[in-house]
Amino acid sequence: MQEAATTSRVNVAKAGAAALPRKTTEGGAAYFEAGAGEDLILIHGVGMRLEAWEPQIEVFSRTHRVIAVDMPGHGGSACLAAGSTLTDFVGWFGRFLDDMRIARANVAGHSMGALISGGAAATFGDRVARVGYLNGVYRRDPVAKAAVLTRAAAIRTEGVDKEGPLLRWFGDDAKSQHARELTRGWLEMVDPEGYAVAYTAFAGGDETYADRWPSVACPALFLTGSDDPNSTPLMAEQMAAITPRGYARIVEAHRHMVNLTAPETVNALMAEWLAIEEEPQ
Repeated sequence: MQEAATTSRVNVAKAGAAALPRKTTEGGAAYFEAGAGEDLILIHGVGMRLEAWEPQIEVFSRTHRVIAVDMPGHGGSACLAAGSTLTDFVGWFGRFLDDMRIARANVAGHSMGALISGGAAATFGDRVARVGYLNGVYRRDPVAKAAVLTRAAAIRTEGVDKEGPLLRWFGDDAKSQHARELTRGWLEMVDPEGYAVAYTAFAGGDETYADRWPSVACPALFLTGSDDPNSTPLMAEQMAAITPRGYARIVEAHRHMVNLTAPETVNALMAEWLAIEEEPQ
């Protein structure tokens, strides 16, 4: 892998968080890495950036080589072409593994990142030691499906909706205030084209790999908040039920951005997941 000659730093001061220094792969994917040991790759969701994993980076870099990557069209990563589907994002992730010379890794994704991590486990599972599916969707009901498709179609004409996600992703409780403001800042900085491409793929991706979970042999954590209205506990439980080594964990009284609003709980559950013995090669 050849990296960019200089390490870029994205200004996230507006979001109230320090930027993390990035390197860039030959394929144009920006990433941050810290620590040493077994690889743990973290993929964020639509509208976010790799800094959204900072509570997990801080903890797991003590025991693992943690690599947080900017999804295409987000942070410092190059955008995919308009019309790209979830399978294109999964292909992008496979190329990222190639560029990083990573043969096998633990992969955790949040929201759209969860769809990518699940797609990776389904299509090149020999490269995924464990899969973490945080606040990820599965077979939306017709009402939810119609709503997300409507939101995706509106992006090109109305731009990035910055308030709707905050209403869906957070409660009004005081403990969510800091995470809400961080998220608001990231949404305000997101590239509109990158957001549109990713959100459209996200809207249509809830069934792309839904039938593949019975073939995923690695330990699979399905984690969400009890009050997440979109990535519901029922979805997590349904996926866990059909995945050979799958199990669900529900964080009570939290919504979509649970890794930011309940970091200690999420970190403990991820540590439990990382301690599960993986399938022998």
